[in-house]
This record gives sequence, structure tokens and C-alpha cells, in this order.
Amino acid sequence: MGTVSAIIQIAILYFAIYAILKGARGSRFGQALMGVGLLTSLLAAFVLLFHFYVLSLIIKYLLVYLAISSVVIFQPEIRRILATVGAFGYLEKPKHRANGAATPQLMADTIMELASRRIGALFAFERGISLRGYEDTGVATDAIISRELVCTLFTPPLPLHDGGSIVRNGRLASAHCIFPVSNNPELADSGMRHRAAVGLSEETDALVVVVSEETGTVSVAHNGKLYRYYGKTAKASLMRWIVKAMPESDDGLSFATKAIDFVQRVFSAKGGEEKGGEEK
Repeated sequence: MGTVSAIIQIAILYFAIYAILKGARGSRFGQALMGVGLLTSLLAAFVLLFHFYVLSLIIKYLLVYLAISSVVIFQPEIRRILATVGAFGYLEKPKHRANGAATPQLMADTIMELASRRIGALFAFERGISLRGYEDTGVATDAIISRELVCTLFTPPLPLHDGGSIVRNGRLASAHCIFPVSNNPELADSGMRHRAAVGLSEETDALVVVVSEETGTVSVAHNGKLYRYYGKTAKASLMRWIVKAMPESDDGLSFATKAIDFVQRVFSAKGGEEKGGEEK
């Protein structure tokens, strides 16, 4: 009985650690967590091998202070991970096929048309974490998405062309929204739209797409990283991102089915982000 209990506890611990690492993957917090884990393992092996007990005490207290400081330093990343867990984003997919909802193909075509006309735009695709707090900063629309509507919306000097638009359940939920601006020093040469896109992706799990009005470049912000796409491959890369952000509706599935699907996707997940673009 004790052996079975130990196996269950180890499995729970393994699943919890794996979920944390998977949620932190691609962020600064995830990289720091992996670095600290590797360094701690090497130091622990060194201490146990040579029986340096004084050094082991120092490492023990150092890890406590390091854990406390990490909460302060990586506050946005930790908040996003906790919000994702609280939103049950894996078990409750948004609906994207009812009430005239846009398809990923329509969204990709519309965004690429904006890029070809060099009309600046900023879209946030809501996923597991709600964007209603940011939606309240703009103008509620709840409109069916079409090329004509989007091109008209972002054409200056019309009143709603500035700010970001939120896409929820395949509809345009709100426009002229204010997103948080990232303080990442690597974005010092980027415009406010790009910094706002990265800022929102640092705070939430949303997929944020930016169209540059200067160059017509399409960029995608996710997990605090910005990916820029150029040329003929831009549309295909953008399409892959949008398909992930707008999955098929799974209405009617039981909770048990969703749970099984969650476990399967967790253990079959492939590491790494989209690699077709330039990260900046």
C-alpha cells in the first residue's frame, strides 16, 4: 500500500512540475527557472559528493531568498501562469463557429490585406484568460468580422483606428482598446503598437497580431516574445498562429472527454514556439 501511495505522490509531483514548466516555457521566468534548477542540481551533487555541510546550509538559505526575489522580479510571468491555471484554459476552449463567427482563414486574409495596404492594426485574440478588463477601455462592438469592416475600422483618421481590437469567439468584441506597454529594453526601437502587443502577451495568454503601417510587416506577440514575418511565407506563418488561437468548438463534449483530451495534449505537446519568423 505504501508503494502505491508513493507512486501516486511521485506522479502528482511530476505532473505539477511539468505543468509549471510547460506554462512558463518561452518566457524569461521559464528560462530563469531552468537555469536555477540546473545550477542547484549541480551544486547539490557537488555538496553531497564532497560532504560540504556548511556550503549546503548556505545554498539552502540562498534558495529561500532566491525564491522570494523571483516572485518580485518575474511578477508578470507568474501572474500570467496563475491566471492561465485559474481560467482552465485547456479544458474550456472558446467557441468559434456560431453566430457568424470568423474563420481563421478570413482573419488571416483580412490581416494580410491590411498589411498589403500598409494600414496599421492591432488585434488581440482572447484565449483562456479573459480580456474583458481591457475591453472596458475601448468601445464595445460585438460585430461580425468582415474585410470591409476591419479595413474601415483601422483607416485613419476615423475615431476607432487607434488602439487595439479584441477578437472573442470569432467576433469583434471591442475596438479602440488600451493595452499595457511592455518595458522590455529589446523593444526600444519598436513602435507603440508592437510594445503594446508584447505587453498584453506578457500579462495574458492572448495571441496578439500587429500590422506595421510603415513597412506592412506582420508581427505576432505571444508569451512576451515578438515574431516578425516577411515576404511570401508571412501568411502561412500567421495562419498557423491563428488556427491555434481559434480552435474548433467542442460544445457537447463531456467533462471527462475534455479531461482526457487535456492529458493527451499535455503529454504530446511539442516544445518551442513558432520558428518561422524573426524574434525580437
